[in-house]
Formats: sequence, structure tokens, C-alpha cells
Amino acid sequence: MEREDSLGFQILRAIRRIIRRTSEHSRTVGKHGGVSVPQMLCLKAISEFPSDTEVTVAMAAEAVQLSAPTVSRILDKLEKGGYVARERNSKDRRRVCVSLTEEGWQRIDNLPTPLHEQFLKGLETLDPIECLGLLKALERIVELMDAEDIDAAPLLTPELEVGPNGVQQEESELN
Repeated sequence: MEREDSLGFQILRAIRRIIRRTSEHSRTVGKHGGVSVPQMLCLKAISEFPSDTEVTVAMAAEAVQLSAPTVSRILDKLEKGGYVARERNSKDRRRVCVSLTEEGWQRIDNLPTPLHEQFLKGLETLDPIECLGLLKALERIVELMDAEDIDAAPLLTPELEVGPNGVQQEESELN
């Protein structure tokens, strides 16, 4: 068996296809949705809170499972784009609340389904035993790649990387 046909190379090709699909989805979101995947996830998260809830950056960060500083930078870009508005809480002036603008609500209506949601829907069609087998195999791959200590949100997006201080940052902030 040639080296390129070995199981190891087949596994590496499968991992590479997953990475490429994630990148492809990200480009599609940017091209057709007008926002990045992290921006899309923040918009969707804010939209899913009840209308009578004052949404804070921390609440949005928890919903998308990213750090508050990362979400704050994402919200800066969304605010510049006119998709969100921030205002101080009337009772506690230290607390900043974020809400979608009319343009933000319109943008949400035109966004594609996040890749992780598509993936989770596909997983629901599988037998639970098969899902457990997939999890065990992926955990073993993580081990083999010495990536056990890397914290990762369950989001499929290539734009987020861990910066030198261990804080999640958008790729553009690292360059």
C-alpha cells in the first residue's frame, strides 16, 4: 500500500475536507449574508432572547460560547454596520445592553443556517451508538494531535483562533 493510500493519509484527507467545508461555509455566509460567521451567530443569539430581556454582552457571549471581549469586538463591527445598538441600562448605568436594529432584524431573515446547526440536525438522524462511536474516534484524533488542552466552542467557524494570551480572537485581529 502506497503512503498516500494509507489509512493515516485517508484520515488526514477527511480532516482536511472538514476544515475546507467549514471555510467554504464561512465564505458563503460572508458573501450572501454580508456578515462573518461569528457576527451571524451573535445576531442570531441576540434575536433569540425574549423581547422584554435586556441583553448584555456577557449574556450574548454565553449564548455563543465565546469570551466577552471577543463578543464585544464582534458587536463593535455589528454596531458600525448598523445591525445592533448599545445603550446603558436605565437602572444601572454601568450595564450596557445590546439590541438588534431594524436592519439587524432584516439581516437575520436573510442569513443561512449555521453549519453547526446543519451538522447537529444530521447527527439526530444517526443511531445513538453510531454517534458515540464518532465521538470516541474524534476524541482519539484530538489526543493524537495533542489538542486535548485546546478549549473550543461547539461552533464550526474558521474565523476564531486562540491568541497568544489564550483569549479567543477573530483571525483578522491576529494578523
